[in-house]
Amino acid sequence: MSLTAMEKGKKHFVLVHGACHGAWCWYKVLALLKVAGHRVTALDLGASGLNTKRLDEIASISDYVQPLMDFMSSLSPDEKVILVGHSYGGICISLAMENFPEKILVAVFVSAYMPHYKSPPGAVIQEYFSRTPAESLLDCKLEFDQGLENPPTSGFFGPEYLKSMVYSNCQLEDVELARMLVRPTGLFFEDLSKESLLTKVKSGTVDRVFVICPEDKVMNEDFQRLMIQNYSPKEVRIIASADHMPMLSKPQELCQALEDIAAKYYY
Repeated sequence: MSLTAMEKGKKHFVLVHGACHGAWCWYKVLALLKVAGHRVTALDLGASGLNTKRLDEIASISDYVQPLMDFMSSLSPDEKVILVGHSYGGICISLAMENFPEKILVAVFVSAYMPHYKSPPGAVIQEYFSRTPAESLLDCKLEFDQGLENPPTSGFFGPEYLKSMVYSNCQLEDVELARMLVRPTGLFFEDLSKESLLTKVKSGTVDRVFVICPEDKVMNEDFQRLMIQNYSPKEVRIIASADHMPMLSKPQELCQALEDIAAKYYY
């Protein structure tokens, strides 16, 4: 496909939210990218945001990521997108990378779980919870259907956790918006502990970029750098003073980082 320089500069971004959130959390970055002339799609995953399913109707990780898989399937054969996953959304875009590697220009992990094809995706979740003190979860509500010795099966962010940990550097109005819109999320650790969900010949062929948020209190910088060390993305970027929600606390900086990344990848 022959593209002019102008066409090469404009990309299609697909924004995938993290646990308890929805497409709504991208509203600032979505607007900035659109003003810059890019196409942008922000998706609600199963039982998230405005998706009409309830959590008890989401029986598996496949049900949860179905909206993303349906969207990727709908792309024309010659269209490629930039997948952006935040937090738990890193698991979701990794599964999309496995199923649609030919449709992805680059995958961007924004303070996100970044699993490696050498291990089940659940390994990185288990590592996170092994490093997370229970007291730091504050008023989060976690369900442990597989026993307390295993990672939680679902979670819901409490109002204090949202304000103090997730939205620590955000404006008060964004904290209040989140309190109104967050929903419980399944974590699907059992599904994600299966071998061969990710492979070298598929997801392993997609270029990855990791965006570090140094002031993230949910996934602290040490954990972010551990994933970078273990899974070797092609590029690492840092957004100074960014908390766990850089799309809300540092939207212009995140938008610029995404544009800079996009400029390096062509159809």
